[in-house]
Amino acid sequence: MRPPLHSYPHIGSGKVRELYSIDDDTLLMVSTDRISAYDYILDTPIPDKGRVLTAMSFFWFDELGVPNHLAGGPEDPRIPAEVVGRAMVVRKLDMVPVECVARGYLTGSGLIDYRATGAVCGVELPAGLVEASRLPEPIFTPATKAEFGDHDENISFDQTAQRVGADVATRLREATLDIYATGAGVAESRGIILADTKLEFGFDEEGTLVLADEVLTPDSSRYWDAQTYTEGQVQPSFDKQIVRNWLTSPESGWDRSSGEQPPSLPVDIAERTRARYIEAYERISGRSFADWPKGV
Repeated sequence: MRPPLHSYPHIGSGKVRELYSIDDDTLLMVSTDRISAYDYILDTPIPDKGRVLTAMSFFWFDELGVPNHLAGGPEDPRIPAEVVGRAMVVRKLDMVPVECVARGYLTGSGLIDYRATGAVCGVELPAGLVEASRLPEPIFTPATKAEFGDHDENISFDQTAQRVGADVATRLREATLDIYATGAGVAESRGIILADTKLEFGFDEEGTLVLADEVLTPDSSRYWDAQTYTEGQVQPSFDKQIVRNWLTSPESGWDRSSGEQPPSLPVDIAERTRARYIEAYERISGRSFADWPKGV
């Protein structure tokens, strides 16, 4: 008999996840179907999104072979029946207060920094790079961990060292770039470009650096289709780009500068977003999402 979800104390909520305490050593991390855009949690959930994020994370934790926070498999008996397939039993860690970002391509906030300074997070880059340019080699571009409603702020390696110490900063950079290299190689073999990704780490009681939270999911990474990749233009990505595009279109009627909650998503936008997330999982993992466990 699986325990009911309400038997676990609720200890926190994020944009997508709910955290519950199982015991002194473990947590239950539940991925909901919530979706956020432009610092708002939207009223419309994306069906199965939480299951996709969980399935993708389990795939990558196994594929990467690095120390991680998992304390059980996807059908661990400690997972309540109603959240099977969208929950992980994980170890409690002393989390590092830095977002660890690896970039292999120039886009997003990295491109903004580059256009302003010729560098990203203090890493000097060659002149003449444009939207979606492949970098000479992947770079470590950390960021602060912002509260919900605020933006993460890119910081330099030196600023990271000031926050967590030079030794820890070096270990974070090495681990982040190693994981990115492995992930990018696997994705490339499946016809997918891993443009960049955001990772989180913590330390266990033995002082081991441990990969935590989600890993290489469409929510934490930019994935592009290698067949349609064209340098110099914004790439279609396997994430919530469909939602962002609709919100900023005249069709939505939403003024981003108004400070008002975005409107509910049309059914077709939610379904197309769901399909995009599932496609990312199936293409990268080589598995059928239909086979992934589902709660009752």
